[in-house]
Amino acid sequence: MTASNERTAARGEFTAPDAVVPPLHHRLFQRPGVMLAVIVGCQLMIVLDTSVVTIALPQVRDGLGLSTGGLAWIQNSYMLAFGGLLLLGGRVGDVFGRRRTFAAGIVGFTLASLVGGFATSGWFLLAARAAQGAAAAVAAPSAMALIATNFQGAARVRALSVFSAVSGAGGAIGMLVGGVLTEAGSWRWVFFINVPVGVVLALLAPRVLTETERRPGRFDVGGALVSTVGMTALVYGLIRAGSDGWSDGRALAAFAAAAVLLGLFVAIQVRVRQPIMPLWLLTGRDRAASYLVLLLLVAGMFGAFFFLTQYLQQNLGYGPLRAGAAFLPLVGLQFATVRVLPRVLPRTGARPLVVAGTLLSAVGMLWLSQISAGDGYAVGVLGPFLLIGAGAGMSMMPLNVTILGSVAPEHSGAAAGVAQTMLWSGASLGSAVLVTVHSSAATATDPLGGMGVAFAAAAAFAAAAFLVSLLIMRVARA
Repeated sequence: MTASNERTAARGEFTAPDAVVPPLHHRLFQRPGVMLAVIVGCQLMIVLDTSVVTIALPQVRDGLGLSTGGLAWIQNSYMLAFGGLLLLGGRVGDVFGRRRTFAAGIVGFTLASLVGGFATSGWFLLAARAAQGAAAAVAAPSAMALIATNFQGAARVRALSVFSAVSGAGGAIGMLVGGVLTEAGSWRWVFFINVPVGVVLALLAPRVLTETERRPGRFDVGGALVSTVGMTALVYGLIRAGSDGWSDGRALAAFAAAAVLLGLFVAIQVRVRQPIMPLWLLTGRDRAASYLVLLLLVAGMFGAFFFLTQYLQQNLGYGPLRAGAAFLPLVGLQFATVRVLPRVLPRTGARPLVVAGTLLSAVGMLWLSQISAGDGYAVGVLGPFLLIGAGAGMSMMPLNVTILGSVAPEHSGAAAGVAQTMLWSGASLGSAVLVTVHSSAATATDPLGGMGVAFAAAAAFAAAAFLVSLLIMRVARA
């Protein structure tokens, strides 16, 4: 009680106790913007690491003596571990609490990044990348689910718009960051940069985010391992077929193993009491279509990014920094598009935006397939970048809103986990398919011809996403 209240009480008058004002740092931590910054910061770090290494691949190849196929595995080891273990990571969040799981994933990711920066061989780096992917699989499902539990109504739509923009543009942002770090220091700094960022996020998460209710359950470890090994076998078969031919014995064995393991995964999900992928999530028409569009669109985009970085550095002679900066128009237009979507989406519904976005992306990738040695950046690359940026910006957020809006809050973690699984499985699958196509079409005298065919394959992925959104989705206006 203050001195003025004590004097009032001495006169026999009633006074209410002083209001308790939380400390300033508590009020700052409780702001929605700070909460969203922590969630999106983690998502950006995870997504950025899918591409920040891409711009440094020529330097990694020279430093560790890797082949083109080995460079592809630097990407795929991360994305396969990430995509394959995401559903298990979502279940961990259900059982132990999403905030705790989110923070633990960030800590693991930070440690794996530190180890990767000290890699002395290709296998060392591959192991560190796989560890990064496994830690990201723990944090990522909780990131999207924490938006569903910490934001409601229009605030959730705005938060998802920012989250979707980061998810879609993070790959291109990684190109820029990777270029800056590689040119200013070395390729090792694309891993070391995660250490200070991860430490800050790990310290803030317990102070900023609200813990979710724990729900006891079982871990479907068998399902997670079978799906991860099955996808790895599929990607290995594709890359092996591209380098050694479709009749290669190891490639055929890998395809057979993938078919058996992925079929076994479905059988496990049907029989276990608590599957990591509840198959009913794939039954709703709009939700299932959104998952498929997400997989196809990201497959085309990430596969195209893999070859675009090589085109900019090998054919146009760009250094890492300039090659990374070349992606800025794509990032800028994507963020500009996402800024207006929260106002447009309630009026139009998701379907028209996704249809238009996937069509723009397909046209942009098809444009890239016509690239030639004489084209400069302005003629051959800038136009496609603008189309792909606008298309991805129009598609990602409506897809995420459709997925989360179709399930009850208690199932948001599972729905978010499947969405992230589709995204990163699509990224690894798309990269493997385009590497295979490129290897089959490229010749020693015309390596750029292989790139054109690879970009055409990326356009085919985006065109398939367009057809799914046009013919299957039917989301009404919100």
